[in-house]
Amino acid sequence: MKAKEKEKQLRYDTAYLKMAESWSKLSYCSRKQVGAIIVKDEMIISDGYNGTPSGFDNCCEDAAGNTQWYVLHAEANAILKVAKSTNNCKGATLYLTLSPCKECSKLVIQSGITRVVFKDSYKDAEGIDFLKNAGVEIIQIEKFGDV
Repeated sequence: MKAKEKEKQLRYDTAYLKMAESWSKLSYCSRKQVGAIIVKDEMIISDGYNGTPSGFDNCCEDAAGNTQWYVLHAEANAILKVAKSTNNCKGATLYLTLSPCKECSKLVIQSGITRVVFKDSYKDAEGIDFLKNAGVEIIQIEKFGDV
């Protein structure tokens, strides 16, 4: 990729990460608010944030502050939205405010996503390592200014 193309890609990556960050604010979770955007062929095909399944109470944590077992991660929500549509994730890029856990990494690979761009690192790097070993392109952009 030429320097000009890399610069343009970084501008788009940053813009989509900012959108994922905005989307994360829709989460009702207290401990962590995570947002996801899936882009394919220069078009947003899905979005998601961490939270409870449709129809459930929007309380993500129990009385002790632990995340309820049934809370869906942002990337899982976004991938499942695509599964309900006529679209697919083959060759898509997933933008996340927090890198995927190992469970969600399996969904990323199985869905056909080939590129993951994220802002912050999850406490456990196994998900990212798994994606790298599977040939998924991984990019972390921790700080970003104006696009």
